Amino acid sequence: MAKRLRHRPTEGELAILGVLWRKGRCTVRDVHEALGGESRSVYTTTLKLMQIMTDKGLVRRDESRHAHVYEAAVTREQAQRKLLRELLRQAFDGSVHKLLVQALSAGDVSPEELERIRRVIDEHGRAHDGGD
Repeated sequence: MAKRLRHRPTEGELAILGVLWRKGRCTVRDVHEALGGESRSVYTTTLKLMQIMTDKGLVRRDESRHAHVYEAAVTREQAQRKLLRELLRQAFDGSVHKLLVQALSAGDVSPEELERIRRVIDEHGRAHDGGD
């Protein structure tokens, strides 16, 4: 079973995690450049944020080389679940139904995406009905 994420990633932390999920192991400079940063102050902000993320357990740091290399310590799915649990609780009174209704009415949903949603709901229902 996947470990439960203790800290909700902030918007800035999610941007950094996005780089690490896409590229894999990176130095701070790699992440900074992938985020489109140019100034020295933004680089130091990226560095500080990645140090905080290490303390929070969101990333791991390999200190065996001169330039420390970071990698995501959590999966995209773990971060999404953490954010979704909080959104469900805070904005939808814990109701998946309310969230789904709002999500479907918030934008265009392709027929293919609706079909994928139906399949997930069907599979989830079968899993909770004993796998019939």
